[in-house]
Amino acid sequence: MKRVFKTKWFSRWMRKAGVSDGALCDGVKEMEDGLIDADLGGSVFKKRIALPGRGKSGSTRTIVATNRGDRWFFIFGFKKSEQGNISNKELDGLKKIAENFLGFSNAELDHAVKSEILKEIYNDCPEEETKHHT
Repeated sequence: MKRVFKTKWFSRWMRKAGVSDGALCDGVKEMEDGLIDADLGGSVFKKRIALPGRGKSGSTRTIVATNRGDRWFFIFGFKKSEQGNISNKELDGLKKIAENFLGFSNAELDHAVKSEILKEIYNDCPEEETKHHT
């Protein structure tokens, strides 16, 4: 069973950026199909997410921690117009966050959701919920 999460910080950022949960699930599906913008190492990947009414060139950049199987964590996001890329120091911190979340048991994930550390976007990202944001 595939589970997709976002951090509390990422939730606030995506509201301001205009990114929908459906767009994130679409991004996960694309990554499962091999469409990854950059493998940053340490189970951390960069993925462009299109904004409504814009192509991917005017998109946002997201940083996703994943085992590329059943767990996907959106942990950081930025608009290219605001930030060119992430620094090495930021990447090191993101890799530590990825290692932490990817090491969680299902019970720990459930607790993190209950404590609002993580928000579960979809449990198995149903097809009917995606592709509605464009």
